[in-house]
Amino acid sequence: METLTHAPVLARFGYAVSDPTRARILLALADGGTYPSDLADALGVSRQSMSNHLACLRGCGLVVAVPDGRRTRYELADERLGHAIRDLLGVVLAVDPACCAPDGTCQA
Repeated sequence: METLTHAPVLARFGYAVSDPTRARILLALADGGTYPSDLADALGVSRQSMSNHLACLRGCGLVVAVPDGRRTRYELADERLGHAIRDLLGVVLAVDPACCAPDGTCQA
C-alpha cells in the first residue's frame, strides 16, 4: 500500500468524481456505509457496473470494504471525505462556456 497526501490526494479525488456514477456513489456514501446491491438499486446501475466502480474507488483509496457477516459493506475511507463532499455541494462556480463544456471537460 502507498500513502498519498496533498496534491496526489486531490488528483485521485478528481479522477474519482470525474465519472458521474462514481460521484453519485461518493455522495451516497457521504451519508453512511451501505451494501453494493443497495447502492446499485438506489443509483439505477447494474451490479456489475457497481462492482467495477467500487473497485476503482477502493483502488483510489477513497472507499473501504468492511466485512459484515457474509456480506461486504462499503464506506468512505476517511470520514473527512464526507465533510469535504458535503462542503463541495455548496460551491457555486462561474464558468466560461467557451472554456468548459457542460460536462466539465476543458475546451481550451
